[in-house]
Amino acid sequence: MIVDGKTLAQTILNELKETIAESKEAAPTLCAITCAPNFETQKYLEMKKRRAATVGIALNVVELPIESTTEDVLLCIKKMCESSDGIVVQLPLPEHIDKELVLGAVPPGKDPDGFSYGEKRDRLLPPVVGAIDEISKLHEVEWKNKKVVILGKGTLVGLPAARYARKKGARVRLYEKDSLDISSLKTAEIIVSGIGQPHFITKEMVSAGVIMFDAGTSEEGGVLVGDVHPDVAEVASLYTPVPGGIGPVTIALLLRNLIGLIRQ
Repeated sequence: MIVDGKTLAQTILNELKETIAESKEAAPTLCAITCAPNFETQKYLEMKKRRAATVGIALNVVELPIESTTEDVLLCIKKMCESSDGIVVQLPLPEHIDKELVLGAVPPGKDPDGFSYGEKRDRLLPPVVGAIDEISKLHEVEWKNKKVVILGKGTLVGLPAARYARKKGARVRLYEKDSLDISSLKTAEIIVSGIGQPHFITKEMVSAGVIMFDAGTSEEGGVLVGDVHPDVAEVASLYTPVPGGIGPVTIALLLRNLIGLIRQ
């Protein structure tokens, strides 16, 4: 089964559009702060801006120069909080910027990315985890007691996905790409990948019937591709393609999270 993320995302966006249209409040505003965005980041921001506009959310992208310091980004967050309902710090940031300090500066009440998930509060699922959750509900994916392998220990995918899976009662193994035991993929019943390595996982590496959530994106030949080779769809019982799988749902849930924050 190849997941149709575009259709699922559109359903969420349609519901969100109705909610916003029925509200008597001012149009919601979201600010995305980026610094020296790469190809994948630029494409993702373009999609976010288009989707936001379709539901009545104003998305303002603030692009900082590559020489910006951590302090510059912190000042930008503080300033934009005064005029925005939500703040998104678009990752990745240049290595010289303290990512943890920057993410921690976004007030929880203006954080639709849910970076504090599993630590300070659990009222909002981070968008990628929310997408996995929505797809799981739609396709009746059972997590309890399942062997789950998660690739990548990043803030957006790996760490929150591991927290989510453990809360669902799964037996979780979390790896970086360089520390991965390839044999563990063969025994995994559910795999979540977010390492940003083009077509890293092939069908020979996984077992028949595996549930594959591909949350990794990277550029190859001028197009977005995932961590998982499309041939995995031949053996997987559930497979999220890139593009068109988790990505569109993630954007829809980011926007839904924003409205959730405003109404808290």
